[in-house]
Formats: sequence, C-alpha cells, structure tokens
Amino acid sequence: MIEAVGLTKRYGDKTAVYNLSFQVRPGAVTGFLGPNGSGKSTTMRMILGLDNPTSGQVTIGGHPYRRLPNAPRQVGALLDAKAVHGGRHARNHLLCLAQLSGIPARRVDEVLGVVGLQDVARKRSKGFSLGMGQRLGIAAALLGDPQVLLFDEPVNGLDPEGILWVRNLMKSLAAEGRTVFVSSHLMSEMALTADHLIVIGRGQLLADMNIKDFISHNSADFARVRTPDSEPQHREKLTATLTEAGGQVLPEQDGALRVTGLPLPRISDLAHSADVRLWELSPHQASLEEAYMRMTQGVVDYRSTIDQKEGLMQLPAPGVQQPVPVPGQGQAGWYAPPPPQQGGQPFAMPQGQPPAGPYGAPPASGAPGAGQPNPYAQNAPQAPAHTPAQPAAPAAPAQPPSPVASTPAAPAPDLTKRDNEDPR
Repeated sequence: MIEAVGLTKRYGDKTAVYNLSFQVRPGAVTGFLGPNGSGKSTTMRMILGLDNPTSGQVTIGGHPYRRLPNAPRQVGALLDAKAVHGGRHARNHLLCLAQLSGIPARRVDEVLGVVGLQDVARKRSKGFSLGMGQRLGIAAALLGDPQVLLFDEPVNGLDPEGILWVRNLMKSLAAEGRTVFVSSHLMSEMALTADHLIVIGRGQLLADMNIKDFISHNSADFARVRTPDSEPQHREKLTATLTEAGGQVLPEQDGALRVTGLPLPRISDLAHSADVRLWELSPHQASLEEAYMRMTQGVVDYRSTIDQKEGLMQLPAPGVQQPVPVPGQGQAGWYAPPPPQQGGQPFAMPQGQPPAGPYGAPPASGAPGAGQPNPYAQNAPQAPAHTPAQPAAPAAPAQPPSPVASTPAAPAPDLTKRDNEDPR
C-alpha cells in the first residue's frame, strides 16, 4: 500500500504539491488524475524517492522507498519511457537492470514475451517507435515481479490493441492483489480501467473516492423525454405536470425535454396520468470526462483564449452542485493569505513559501531567509502592498553605476599598451 501524509514539495517560490494525503490500496487500479502542472509527476517522483518532500512523508508498505530492501523487486515504475540508452538492445537494457537487482536472466525473456517485444529483443531501442518504447518501459517495471506498480501515461503512443492489452494487464495485476497506481489524461480509458480515483489540482487533493461516486457527485443525471412533434400542446402540458411534481424541466435544441429531480418511473406515471403520449423516455448518465471537467475547471492553469470566448468554462448543468473549492483556489495568487476583511483564519500556506499576491516576493536582502516565512505570514495583513518593494528600490539604482563606470575605464589603458606592443 502507498500512503502519503501531509506531502508538500516546493521548488523555490513555487509550491508544486501542498499538504497532500491519500492511500493507494492493493487489489484495485487507482487512477491518478489532474490537469497539467497539478503535481502528479512530482508526487510520483516523491513516492519513488527521486525527489525529497519539503515536508510530510510518503511510504510504501510502511517504509520510505529508499529504505526498502532491494526496492526494484518490490516496486516497479514507468515514469519516462524514453529514459533508455538508445544504443542498447532491448534485451541488454533489461538484463542490466536485472543484474543490478539480482534478478535472474530468464526473467528478462519472460517480460519481453509479456509485453510482446520478443521479436525485437536484439534491436537497439533508438529505433523503437513511441509505442514500442512504452512496452519496453512496462517490461522494466514488471521485471522484479513487484507488488506495487506505478505507471505514468502507460498507453501513450500505443495502438488500440496495445491500449486494450495495457488495460487488461493492469486489471489482472490488481486482481492478483497488487497495488496499481496509474496516472493518465485519457478519461475514456480511466473509466474502463480504474476502480478508484485520486484527483488533484494545483498540488492539492480534490477527490479521493470510488469512480462511480466521483461521477455521481460531480455531474447531473437527467431523463430525456420527448412527446410527439405534431402535438406541441402535450409537450407544454407535460412540462407543467412535471414542474408541479417537483421536477426541473429544460427544453433541448431538438425539441426534447431534459428532466431532473424525478426518477424515470415517476415521469412515466405522471405522463400517463396527464394523458400525454411519450415517444422517448431515456436516462442519461454523465461520463467520467464530463465529471472530471466540472471538478477541475477552476484549477486549470493553461486555458486557451478561444475557450473563454466560446464560453467553454461554463460547464455546470442546471441542478448540479459544484464541489466546495479550496479557499482562494482558482484565483490569481491563491497561495497568498486572504485580506483581513474576509475574516476567519488565513489560508495555510506551506512553511517557507514566500507569499504571493499583493505582498510580492521578499527583497534581495531577505533571500537567505526565504525558508523562514514568519515575517511575511505575520505582517502580511497589516503591511501595505508596496512595503517589500522599498528595500529593493534604492538598491537597484545605487549598485549599477559604479561597476559600469569602472569596467570600461580599467581595460582601456591595457588595450592601448597591447596596441603599442604589437609593432615590437
């Protein structure tokens, strides 16, 4: 089992992951979702000990990755399929990994057969296609027959047959009681593969729940109802009847009605009692993609201006209750403490992070103390917006003149001497 508790990672003044806590349990495929830049890759790197967390911890089976005895035989991972020496044969690449971990050579041939690369085992990896490179990376992850597996975009570059193979492989690994953690942007594939979802946005946890619960909590199921087109009065009569019964009725562009708040049997009974014929009465359930878009629309960092002009940001359907956002989330400088007039406790920002927003970055003289946020955290509500800029303002014009004036004056005599010495 993978367990993260209060996981935080900062790179300078940027917080990639903040106070992230979750569990990845064995026996199920857990999908790891989030927009670009949300911190998914950083989280996986911390799980594998490639990056040290600024605070918090993440363990595998109760131990940090670096303290696991012979970790490659307990944890397999695919983070970057291109991280292979291009001049090395596929089999030799796997053989080197096996020898480093004390894995018998026969296992190399086994995993080559599992991923379907046995016919190209003697070819150099630099000639592999993107899909073949993915298969080789998966083979390396399976090499030690580990109980915990992490995959970052495992179906990238694979053809439909390969995608189906990866889907069945992950399901079979989870069915054996292994822990399978998969990061992907393909919502349609996650809907068919994952049993559980962990969704993050801007480094913070947004959802940790069963995939069915995730869809139902972040989308609106509705009934699609259609009456005969030749009888518009029946359509109006049905609308009034359903509204009186507590339903919400909205017209569709094709003439049908979208009904929420009433189950299908109830809609049928009401139509029958009103003596209204129905041409269509069908349920509609949102897809994982729709539910994911609704949840993460406020934490997307890279959005096209065309999307804004077309109104694609306005995704919520009528009757959908949006998840409560993290305080300040989705706003510029959302790591900064809220203004005093908002009341309540300020947003808890990571230890050592310079505040953003109106208080700006710390001055140059305060750079060594960047890891001590107390002066900024405590004084931010009282300090005016221009306070941190005052120390830097006089320093900027004072320093440049002296080096600029002295630099050309010093080499000038030397250049003259060299010119005089050349004729000699």
